[in-house]
Amino acid sequence: MSREVRRVPLDFDFPIGETWSGYLRPDSLDEEPCGPCGGTGYSVFARRQHDRWYGYVPFDPAETGSGRLTPETPQVRAFAERNVAQGNGYYGVGEAAIVREAVRLCRLWNGMWSHHPHQDDVDALVAEGRLMDFTHTWVQGDGWHPIVPPPSVAAERVNLWSIGGFGHDAINQSIVLRALCERESQPLRCGRCEGHASTERYPGQRAEAEVWEGTDPPPGEGYQLWQTVSEGGPVSPVFATPEELADWIIVSGSRNDGSGTPRDALVRWVAEEGHSFGSFAIFPGVGIVSGVELAAGEAS
Repeated sequence: MSREVRRVPLDFDFPIGETWSGYLRPDSLDEEPCGPCGGTGYSVFARRQHDRWYGYVPFDPAETGSGRLTPETPQVRAFAERNVAQGNGYYGVGEAAIVREAVRLCRLWNGMWSHHPHQDDVDALVAEGRLMDFTHTWVQGDGWHPIVPPPSVAAERVNLWSIGGFGHDAINQSIVLRALCERESQPLRCGRCEGHASTERYPGQRAEAEVWEGTDPPPGEGYQLWQTVSEGGPVSPVFATPEELADWIIVSGSRNDGSGTPRDALVRWVAEEGHSFGSFAIFPGVGIVSGVELAAGEAS
């Protein structure tokens, strides 16, 4: 958890461990979840296609003209072998366990559109600059280079790739869904909320929410340690001097607060109203070093 020093009034009395209220948007600006789309922002048609992609509703590979995966499909077999080998006995052992796991994987993946996109879906992804594993080559130190002339990318190859590597992400899903809605002349967005997934409780509420800005705590002469892993909030009492806050961190703080930092370095860090980036770092021969200790310049 990142830490930073804030200057606040000596009598600043906001509860320790809570997120500063000034950084929390008022509940009065929260809109009403849209009932018809279930808070997704999708039309009825698009919502069903979204669920088909992830296998939340029935799907069959024949719907996209894709062949069914079988336990003998090399990519399925390799995945099953890996699961069994790394499962510490969870999947069983031996050939019977591998076959059983392969059958389970087929049952799962054959029920998901994401592993059986149509050629039109693949073409849409290529057009949006996705599937670079098929359209580019990677040069170490120089990045991706397009293949010239651009190759055709077959859906069958993509479908096998999707189970053997990283696969499709949410961006790919949204591209395919949008392209399908366009081909089918179906709306993508919910007609009631217009894709916002919620509706205003009163006219102008959304505009008010968009211009809302958080407020910092009041400035003052005191020194206080704050966390920034959430919106931000105090994790220590307020002290009058850097030395007092440094002593509190060493005695009462956690490793993330910088308790392992030498006092002189910690006092300087507090006096400079320092901040850390991340909770810790690992250095060969040194081990774990807290973010505060690193920021204070004590990592070797």
